[in-house]
This record gives sequence, C-alpha cells and structure tokens, in this order.
Amino acid sequence: MGLLSILRRLKQSPDQEVRLLLLGLDNAGKTTLLKQLAAEDITHITPTQGFNIKSMQSAGFKLNVWDIGGQRKIRPYWKNYFENTDVLIYVIDSSDRKRFEETSLELSELLDGEELAGVPLLIFANKQDLLTASTPRSWPSAPPAHHPDRMWQVQACSAVTAEGVQENWENDHLATLR
Repeated sequence: MGLLSILRRLKQSPDQEVRLLLLGLDNAGKTTLLKQLAAEDITHITPTQGFNIKSMQSAGFKLNVWDIGGQRKIRPYWKNYFENTDVLIYVIDSSDRKRFEETSLELSELLDGEELAGVPLLIFANKQDLLTASTPRSWPSAPPAHHPDRMWQVQACSAVTAEGVQENWENDHLATLR
C-alpha cells in the first residue's frame, strides 16, 4: 500500500484536495523528492530557505505538497505548517549515519505532538543509490513503532534516480502499512 491507499483509508474522495507535509533534516533530499513526484527537472536543486509548495494530480487526487526546509534554525517553525495536514511525509538521508539519532529525535518529537496525532506517516529512506546508504531493515527501531495507532510505512528510495519514488507513488505498490 502507498499514498493512494492511505488516502482511501482516510475516506478521501478523489475530488478533494489533500495536504501533504514534507519534512526531514536539511540535505535529506526533500526538494529533490518533491520535484521527482512533480516530474520536474532535478539538475539544479538548492537548499530550501523557507518552503516550497507544489500542487499536482495523482490518480485523480489533487495533492498540495508543502516542502519545508530542514535546517536547524527552521525546524522550530515546522509547527506552523501542521494545521490541516492529511499525510506527513518524512525524508531520511539513509547515507548519513552520523545524523540518524538527530533525525530520529526530530521525528519522535513530531509524532509525540498533539498537532499531528493520527496523521498517517510515510517515511522515505532516501539516497539508497549511494553505497553508504543503510536499508530500513538495518535500523534498530523506527519511531512510529512506538505509536501503534498511527498508519505508517517506511519506503526505501532514491530521489535522484526515482527508484522507489515514482512507481510507488503512482502505482501504489508500497509494502503493507503497519
């Protein structure tokens, strides 16, 4: 199951607008992922200094994707974008093991807050095209495991090559949601 399954489980009808919030640490690949999803050129990506918004159609759903910068000084402002979020997409740089604890703490803080309680979570374990990338199976425990009432999924991907991104987004072939 993937994003489309999440939307169906939320009882979203295809004519409704769906708000997706795209978060993660800086340099995780959020903007590259967003541009891949929107079928845009990814050759010139710069760090997001605030936010990007893209509206797109997928399987009849109108998706409004909010890509918020992940720099440490911007993260306190993430909470300003939580309202009306239908799905949280969190991007992790799977090749940056030094920041696993930091990204895990940020994700845990998001999931522990009331503002996003019950909002389904899709984690993209990005940069799987790099030799230094760890697979989600090698992670000791994903923070969503401590939130049994939340729909969540971890998907290995490469935003640069689109592997694990486009086909799962469009064809809804993600592994089973927990």
